[in-house]
Amino acid sequence: MTTSRVPRPSPDGTRDDATNARLEQENAQLRHAVNSHATVDQAIGVLTAIHQLAPAAGFEVLREVSQRTNIKLHTVAETVIAWALGKTLPEPVGRELDAAVHRRSRQQETSDGEAS
Repeated sequence: MTTSRVPRPSPDGTRDDATNARLEQENAQLRHAVNSHATVDQAIGVLTAIHQLAPAAGFEVLREVSQRTNIKLHTVAETVIAWALGKTLPEPVGRELDAAVHRRSRQQETSDGEAS
């Protein structure tokens, strides 16, 4: 016996309107998640290249900036990408980005020193 949350299509192969609406909503949410993930990955790449951070540290920087400014992570990532392309960082994002990069750089230096 198989159970599934997704109702089976009717014998003629169609689904009801509620099922179609739910599937369309899930599809839109998945597309948004994939796009947001790609944006965050690109912003991590910017931070890795410009500030010579490890990718994990780049993510932590974005996360910290997001939490400290109360701006969604993907929006912070979009802002960092725009900055890399020549736009100005909004003041709270720039301030928090500098502080987070500084904290992560110090942590990275400390762990690099311990590994030697």
